[in-house]
Amino acid sequence: MTDNRLPLAILGGWLGAGKTTWLRHQLHAGLQAHVIVNEAAEVAVDDALLSQAHGVTVLAGGCACCSGRDDLVAALHSLADQRTAGAAIPEVILETSGLADPAAIITAIADDPILVRHFRLTDTTVLVDAVNGAAELAAGSMAIQQIRAASALILTKTDAAPPTATARLAATLAVLNPLASLSASVAGVAVPLPALTAAPLPLAQTTRAVTAVTLPIPRGADWASLSLWLSALLHAHGDRLIRLKGVVQTPGGRLLIQTVRQTVQPPEILPTDHGTDDVLAVIGESPDVAALQASLARFLA
Repeated sequence: MTDNRLPLAILGGWLGAGKTTWLRHQLHAGLQAHVIVNEAAEVAVDDALLSQAHGVTVLAGGCACCSGRDDLVAALHSLADQRTAGAAIPEVILETSGLADPAAIITAIADDPILVRHFRLTDTTVLVDAVNGAAELAAGSMAIQQIRAASALILTKTDAAPPTATARLAATLAVLNPLASLSASVAGVAVPLPALTAAPLPLAQTTRAVTAVTLPIPRGADWASLSLWLSALLHAHGDRLIRLKGVVQTPGGRLLIQTVRQTVQPPEILPTDHGTDDVLAVIGESPDVAALQASLARFLA
């Protein structure tokens, strides 16, 4: 029988694994898809980087697997209605929050009698950061659940990680999910996968709690002082602050700021007509908003 349901692919991975970078490359290479971007924090900026998509829906302020589940279901219902009305939607890709469990999202779709008639799950691709992946697995984070839910695993940033460490991480992925396909990618481009001859990494038995908070940046804040504060913050607490992401107005334009632990990704100038400025999403182990605001105010003063 011909299955006329709309293809739906899930793109997951821990915070900073490179999901948007990977997806941007696929879109640039010709992939046609409506992208649903899910952010655990209230501020979403990734949709500004996906302008080549067939369409973009933003779900911010909760993970699609739990607190944002109703919003995801509503967004998928809307796309189904649009397609029924004649809209041309080639396929749908859900870029999950870095904190999301893909298995819970799959269950949410399967439990909805309308969505199962309109959507066909094609792949659950999970990206794993070759630089920070071993630390995430050792900490027993949600990353392990993400890996186990995948039908395809992609090691990212292998150019920035020692080959021996990458080989051990790849071997660990093969143990955690032997049924998933395994490949490697740098900036969205496929690269050779290291041989799976190394011993897998030891894994933790517990899962740590990670939360997301929103930190307002005063409008017109001095960029030099702000960048100094960011550097000091990462130096002092980079092991507890897993991800920072936000958009800040600077003399050079609207600047996208992203960090993964203590690594600051190259800033990127965004279009002038997108989203909310002067807000930073902070994701980590119970970040203290009041303390962050106090330290920022002191630097800006």
